[in-house]
Amino acid sequence: MKNLRITAPRSFDIVERPEPTPGPGEVLLRVAYIGLCGSDLSSWRGLNPLVTYPRIPGHEVSGTVIALGAEVTAVSVGDTVLAIPYTACNQCSACAAGRFNCCRNNQTLGVQRDGALGGLLVLPAEKLLRVPGLDLTCLALVEPLSVGFHAAARARVAAGETVVVIGCGAVGIGAVAGAAARGARVIAIDVDQRKLDLA
Repeated sequence: MKNLRITAPRSFDIVERPEPTPGPGEVLLRVAYIGLCGSDLSSWRGLNPLVTYPRIPGHEVSGTVIALGAEVTAVSVGDTVLAIPYTACNQCSACAAGRFNCCRNNQTLGVQRDGALGGLLVLPAEKLLRVPGLDLTCLALVEPLSVGFHAAARARVAAGETVVVIGCGAVGIGAVAGAAARGARVIAIDVDQRKLDLA
């Protein structure tokens, strides 16, 4: 199986790796789409303080389940899914408080552990979501768009307010949509007219 691997800042290679096999509670995913985002670019440039090299990038992932490990019942072979790229140790103080997004020992795909920029990926079954009605292209966009929606929620955007979003990439478009869904007047700013048109 071929994987693109960042070997050092501004350097990469294509590495052959054996096809992975899911263990108990795990799923083998055939990757369909991967979004590359600013954190991947920072990793490539050597500016991501959390990444270690060599590293296979890719955390905005959609795919099809092709094999199940023992004890997996939440998904089935043939399901199309998106991957939640973050882990939680369930042991640190943040996890004990139910704040899994603040896990001290988080291992994000493509940052602290190898990501999906290859054909196959093994993940814990609980890190996969089925979303009926979304195709594989849309499933890969859920993670970056939800970051923007989350930003609008964290900012407590309210109806009638004016919100300025600078940058209309996937996260920015999520912020535009999240603020608009809350009834705000949104001003979108970007240097790329195509991104503005989409926003």
